Amino acid sequence: MRRSSRIVTAFLGHGILVVTFGVPPSLLQLAVMVRHFWLILVRGELFVGVEIAKEKTIMAQQATAPEKNGMHGEVYFPAPEIVESAHISDYDKVAGQARGDLAEFWGKIASENFEWYEPWEKVLEDEDAPFYKWFVGAKVNIVHNALDRHMRSATRNKAALIFEGEPGDSRVYTYQMLNHEVCKFTSVLHSMGIRKGDRVTIYMGRIPELMIAMLACAKIGAMHSVVYGGFSTEALHSRIEDSESKMLITCDGAWLRGNIVELKEIANEALERAGTIQSCITVKRTGHDVKMVPGRDYWYHDLMAQPIASEDAETEVMDAEDPLFILYTSGTTGKPKAILHTHGGYMVWIATTLKWVFDIKPEDVWWCAADPGWITGHSYIVYAPLVLGATSFMYEGAPTYPYPDRWWELVDKYDITVLYTAPTAIRGLMRFGENWPNRHDLTSLRLLGSVGEPINPEAWRWYYRVIGKERCPIMDTWWQTETGGFMITPLPSVPLKPGSATRPFPGVEVDVVDEEGHPVETNEEGFLVIKTPWPGMLRTIYGDPDRYVDQYWSRYSEQGWYLPGDSAKKDEDDYIWVIGRIDDVIKVSGYRLGTAEVESALVSHPAVAEAAVIGVPDELKGNVIKAYCILKQGWDPNEKLEVELREHVGREIGPIAKPATIDLVDDLPKTRSGKIMRRVLRARALGQDVGDLSTLAD
Repeated sequence: MRRSSRIVTAFLGHGILVVTFGVPPSLLQLAVMVRHFWLILVRGELFVGVEIAKEKTIMAQQATAPEKNGMHGEVYFPAPEIVESAHISDYDKVAGQARGDLAEFWGKIASENFEWYEPWEKVLEDEDAPFYKWFVGAKVNIVHNALDRHMRSATRNKAALIFEGEPGDSRVYTYQMLNHEVCKFTSVLHSMGIRKGDRVTIYMGRIPELMIAMLACAKIGAMHSVVYGGFSTEALHSRIEDSESKMLITCDGAWLRGNIVELKEIANEALERAGTIQSCITVKRTGHDVKMVPGRDYWYHDLMAQPIASEDAETEVMDAEDPLFILYTSGTTGKPKAILHTHGGYMVWIATTLKWVFDIKPEDVWWCAADPGWITGHSYIVYAPLVLGATSFMYEGAPTYPYPDRWWELVDKYDITVLYTAPTAIRGLMRFGENWPNRHDLTSLRLLGSVGEPINPEAWRWYYRVIGKERCPIMDTWWQTETGGFMITPLPSVPLKPGSATRPFPGVEVDVVDEEGHPVETNEEGFLVIKTPWPGMLRTIYGDPDRYVDQYWSRYSEQGWYLPGDSAKKDEDDYIWVIGRIDDVIKVSGYRLGTAEVESALVSHPAVAEAAVIGVPDELKGNVIKAYCILKQGWDPNEKLEVELREHVGREIGPIAKPATIDLVDDLPKTRSGKIMRRVLRARALGQDVGDLSTLAD
């Protein structure tokens, strides 16, 4: 039925083009329509009104005229069926309720959707701003809402996690099975001296045991500090030392592109200088020989088979403001910052944002294709889906291993309904063309998502057309490690613009201002600010509250605004367009140009798969633009193409934006999460020290 539905969709799609625009189909369109109809007849598949009705959930085509529903630019409107079935069908109504009384708004959501051991005395305490507190006095544990409460309902027999490893092995955990494993590992942690308030560093591959370890730490009241599996020895060591962790949980190795990532070897080197670590638990994943230090190192499977691994572990009662975890993120000074999130407000924020933005339903199979080592994985792989009782999918390895269609094969195999990934991954897969995804049935998908950086319009359209088949709205989300969850994001009921994160999540008030805090003109670039507190906000930088105030709150201290460090602009429809980091702005001859804008122009050329630009000093212009481009398959680097790309940028943006030089390269320096490290490109271009490369992917 899924395959016949896809054929009907293609046939009906051309019909919608005729109806929507009133333009007769071309001969080519007619030929395609006849071919699809003939295939349906030959295969004996039914083409009836019921099937047509099932395939009506196709997004309306774009509108470019300003008078189209009063909106400007390239706009994609959701189909009526999507709006009607969405959890939030009227954005303006809900956003208005939040503006009316923020505390009442979040208090109602918290009381109706979550279980608390004891209620709060006050929803929001702002007397000591910017050290805000949420659900003051309440007692809770996020694990109670993620696992414990599901044991009393039929959800306990539902799949919580579907896992496939890069070699092809797979596992399925129901909520009851996952709870069983978490309870056992909680008992193991307790027997090894881990208590409420302790720090535990986790350094693993993308496997279920990582999720189990995080949940067990939360259940016992310890703070986990997850370090992305693959970071260098120095990066791991510095995070262990800064957090003063008592325990390290790791793997022997992880699979990536058919090779073993030597996690235990890196961990051993880091532990040689880590004076606070008392024990190291190692999960056997790859099975290759690794060095185990007697008295310090223990195998996970051995401990879980011992009597100490009791199934009767109790969930620690925590204050809503008790720390849940710390997570390190890059800092402008070069020293990573440990962002601290808490049990209560973080739980309410991430579960509500996931439910509303991705319209999570009981039958969904949700795939957040990130890593639990990043905030995206913390919030939207581990905690929020479990709180909602959803089914999540987790894949261990590379998206192109062993072939460029691995992701699309998984979507087809497991009937993924919602896919959430990064623009870097989308652009990387674009390089291989459309034939790879077109080999697979992707009709199970109903929503798509983007996270990590602004998505350029060209990649947005490819994602929408090739992967979503022009029927899946794309939730382009903007947020940070510091915010805990989505901040500026569409809902399925909101019209979309390629490249725009659209509007703030209900309850969030944002603006684009100049250095003095005055709102900038429409479509003028300025500083993005957040004017209101939100439940999932970071509480501090662990061990450095002064840095927390100075970095996020000092510039607009009089107004009490949070400064994320991104530049943005607001268009005629009040849609937000995030341009990039404030330090990712190049000033050429007095004009400020966002790196993302120039990179989008380069990627819009048919030859370019990925691009990065930097500013380099110039005596005449102050700075000029230097570009680095990765070409798509089938394109050869040559001087003629470099000239063509310069002219293309000039046409797309203006002569001022033309790169002075363009290097056609095979790869770009990126972090493990896929973000381009422009500072490395800049340092190399200027002959300077590239600095700390611990977060570099390769």
